[in-house]
Amino acid sequence: MQFRKPLTALSCLVAAALALTAQAQRATAADIVVAGGCFWCVEADFEKVAGVGDVVSGYTGGTTDNPTYKQVTGGDTGHYEAVRIPYDPAKINLDQLYRLFFRSVDPTDAGGQFCDRGDSYRTAIFVSDERQRAAAEQAKAEAQRALGQEIVTPILDADTFYKAEDYHQDYYKGTNRVLTRFGYIDQKDAYERYREGCRRDQRVRALWGDDAPFVGG
Repeated sequence: MQFRKPLTALSCLVAAALALTAQAQRATAADIVVAGGCFWCVEADFEKVAGVGDVVSGYTGGTTDNPTYKQVTGGDTGHYEAVRIPYDPAKINLDQLYRLFFRSVDPTDAGGQFCDRGDSYRTAIFVSDERQRAAAEQAKAEAQRALGQEIVTPILDADTFYKAEDYHQDYYKGTNRVLTRFGYIDQKDAYERYREGCRRDQRVRALWGDDAPFVGG
């Protein structure tokens, strides 16, 4: 039988430092959940933001367990197309994230977003604690003052977040060939044509002008 050598003082210090590092990493991990119409577009926008990690497309806010894309867009589940946005609080904070969110959508539209109509495409912010709620409420009030219009985006209690099917993740940069009305094209090209055809950026620019963070030109 072999016996393990006892930990030395140095190895104990190393183990303690590693444990503290792991705790610090867990402490700085955070995320928000928002719905802004097509989750492909919200994911593509926020993955450009410094301090934001790998955004996940999914469904939340409804009553159906483990819903499919077809079920959600069919309108019978109550779910929104949503995204979970992980971020590093040392690089970007809640106020900044919610401000970016409001200026990336049309928060005056209660019937959907841009060309996508129906309940699953409505905007919403899902909050998991009072800190998030306060920041979201402040960002909503500030957006309403900036636009001078009613903001209809609700601030809701967080619910179970269901990750969408794999083919929806990072759709905007996918290289698979997909069939569209333009024939078979790369997934990322299909995304660009969809976004242009839906006039998402045009509406955001018209609404927010130079404050629109993800609209060039």
